[in-house]
Amino acid sequence: MSASVKFPLRFVCAALCLLAFFHPPVARAEMVDRIIAIVNDDVITFSDLNREGAALFRRITQEAPPEQVEPTLLKAREEILSSLIDKLIVAQRAKKMGISVGNPEVDSAIKNIIERNKTTPEKFWQQLALMGTNEQDYRELIRSQILQDKLIDYEIRSRVVVNEERIHEYYEKNYAQKMKEDAYHVLQMGFVWKDDSQAAKDDARRRAEEARQQALAGQDFRTLARQSSDLPSAKDGGDIGVFKKSEMAAYMKASILGLQVGQISAIQETPAGYQFFKLLSDKGDVGFQASYETVKEQIRQRLYEETLNSQFQKWVKELRDQAYIKKIL
Repeated sequence: MSASVKFPLRFVCAALCLLAFFHPPVARAEMVDRIIAIVNDDVITFSDLNREGAALFRRITQEAPPEQVEPTLLKAREEILSSLIDKLIVAQRAKKMGISVGNPEVDSAIKNIIERNKTTPEKFWQQLALMGTNEQDYRELIRSQILQDKLIDYEIRSRVVVNEERIHEYYEKNYAQKMKEDAYHVLQMGFVWKDDSQAAKDDARRRAEEARQQALAGQDFRTLARQSSDLPSAKDGGDIGVFKKSEMAAYMKASILGLQVGQISAIQETPAGYQFFKLLSDKGDVGFQASYETVKEQIRQRLYEETLNSQFQKWVKELRDQAYIKKIL
């Protein structure tokens, strides 16, 4: 059984972020396939690991100091293997419960993804091919996402409750007390080119587009920034703090002032490379944020997703504690 099941909470969003992993595995001498973990009656192979972590492994080998490449790769492999084990356990649970996904469901999900990207099927599949995958592999990834989403519906959603008191507390802490501030809390990712060649600029643009698509698809912006951004803010998850309009550079102002809270900007070419931003809060011109009623459902949804994710992680840990797991990495 393959260990390629992904488990972000919503399959449509997660399907997009999977594009980042469709790159050829790192070319290393140890690429000979072998079993690296046993999970109940299934196995995870070295090729599974390299397929899942290809983008991260490539980035480490290209950018880590030479003396840090091996230990950094080892740590990354261990983390990805742990994630693969969790995903396989989830897939096994779905199989045990008799949950399956038919081809019409996969077709419908892919159609929705193409529409969300405002592209055509032809261009969509061409882009996948450029990223190193094919239609059959992608369909199986989507199938696994739908399977997992069904499992979450059965096992977890009934546990998640967000009451009015929690919503009020969140509002008082994050909206009401700051509503008069002319301030924009911003997250940032940036991708620089090593030299002035067109090839270097094209590579920076490609990396920026990949990271932005992952963020748009629902991956955590801070985590992506730590993994992908070339800027000093990467260590802080891309958090560059709070700015007034008068403090923003022209390119930042052009990117941010048109955003709604939670939105991600387009990619901008700046003196420091290609950048894009996420607006966390805007207390300057968005006066409606002072009204509890107008933001209540937004807060409820955020708290619901946070609680759902927490419950999911707890549930996966329970399954893991009950499973037979042997690592051979």
